Amino acid sequence: MNASAACAAPRPWPGLGLWNLYFLGKFALLWVGALNFQLLPNLLLAAVLLLPLPRWAARLRTLLAIPAAVALLYHDSWLPPFSRLLAQPGVLDFSPEYLLELAGRFVDWQWLGAGLLLVLGYALLAPWLRLTTLSLGGLLLLSLQAVPLPVGLVQAAAPTAAPVAGGGAATPAAPAGEPDSATLEAWLSDFHRREAERRVSFASNAAAPPFDLLVLNVCSLSWDDLEAVGLRDHRLFARLDILFDNFNSATSYSGPAAIRLLRASCGQNSHAGLYQPAGEQCLLFDNLGRLGFAKQLAFNHNGRFDGFLDEVRGQGGLPEPLFAASSFGRALVAFDSSPIAADGEVLGRWWQQRQGNAAERLALFYNSITLHDGNRVVEANGRTRSAGYRERAQRLLDDLDAFLDQLERSGRPVVVVLVPEHGAALHGDRMQISGMREYPSRAITHVPVGVKLIGLPLAEGPLQRIGAPSSYLALSELVARLHAGPPAGQAHFTREALLADLPQIDWVAESAGGVVVEYAGRDYLRTREGGPWQPYPQRAQPEVAHARQ
Repeated sequence: MNASAACAAPRPWPGLGLWNLYFLGKFALLWVGALNFQLLPNLLLAAVLLLPLPRWAARLRTLLAIPAAVALLYHDSWLPPFSRLLAQPGVLDFSPEYLLELAGRFVDWQWLGAGLLLVLGYALLAPWLRLTTLSLGGLLLLSLQAVPLPVGLVQAAAPTAAPVAGGGAATPAAPAGEPDSATLEAWLSDFHRREAERRVSFASNAAAPPFDLLVLNVCSLSWDDLEAVGLRDHRLFARLDILFDNFNSATSYSGPAAIRLLRASCGQNSHAGLYQPAGEQCLLFDNLGRLGFAKQLAFNHNGRFDGFLDEVRGQGGLPEPLFAASSFGRALVAFDSSPIAADGEVLGRWWQQRQGNAAERLALFYNSITLHDGNRVVEANGRTRSAGYRERAQRLLDDLDAFLDQLERSGRPVVVVLVPEHGAALHGDRMQISGMREYPSRAITHVPVGVKLIGLPLAEGPLQRIGAPSSYLALSELVARLHAGPPAGQAHFTREALLADLPQIDWVAESAGGVVVEYAGRDYLRTREGGPWQPYPQRAQPEVAHARQ
């Protein structure tokens, strides 16, 4: 062969080389369910890497391929789009300690160890096997699996029973099998249409025994969190009169959660609907104000983060807070370096003030961020230290338990309603690291809601647990029934009459980052308006919770 013929010979197709580690690692993550593999962009990346190019062009390709491959890996993960992080203005207010803690949660030593084993395996096998063939074979297999079956081979799905919505109305039957996005969109639209028609009516009854209503709105407390830190059986829950075992907070962030609670007298809104004017009958505290309740507001924080105070007042019709955060000692320092008071101290001061208030009926909305992610305990010398979730949860539940003792000793008629905003996401899952609440998963929105009736004419009886799917409308209905007083001719409330036919609801939770619905017994997620629906993945790494206990 002469020189000109050699120059004219085609360049040999290269192998993937070290890029095999990238694709084989993705196959391993896909196998354990830790990756949402996007086939087409990965095929395109492999094809570009296999093109025969001159040496200078191959080096340029590598420089461009590395950031593209990193971005594709993030896109293939279950994590929220990076744009959602940039859309959160409050991130800029996080303290340096909290930002460092969050960065550490992205590092998992088990995965790092598995990655090291993969590298060692590659080094041992590369001299003996053509791993490019294995990588391309894996991509080919995934391509074949992605080819849809002919329509004639797909069996028609049989209809199954559907859950019952509140008010006795049945949800339209859900077909068996995997629903498509159009089906879930239609179901969600129908849910919002039905919810828009639901209302709770408050009737004036001058003969009803007066009482105070204390709504304790607690940040970052779910059944899943309590289970993780061993506090599910805390004494506080056992002494309640009513406990909702299947309550959906319907969101994963504080502002929307508070708005939903303050609008509890109407059916469940979409997330976007929360920021539209509410109907006059929807605002729980306005309804109580028309019945003679004096409205009050108190925090154990300053309420400035992400405009929470302005949101609560503007959307819920509440007055200025009773106390300034600076009037209390610092028990904790928040994730944004602002002071947090002890719940027992704030509630104790409110109680002292209440005893000197001549109002016959009073309604307090109290918000606590003691359990918010990133809070630090203030020590006696003024310095702060990291505080595990269990330590702070124990302190909060103990404070609330002692506060109930104080109320019971007074004998004054009081209805105490504990309503967490959302969970702390201690466990994390395949889509979100520990502490991230972008998607309102069931582990985050399934919260312990309880009611304690103090000094009211209530017949003796055990704790009543409500297992039906419930949300804020059920709480509003319960308050309305308590205000109406015992049934005619009866001197006492009975738990059975109070709880009979409380509104139920289908499981739908929404945030700015996504929507989660339960359909035919399975949870589905949509991450953007008009986007596709997918089954919400099961939890992948429950062990990450233990580092924060």
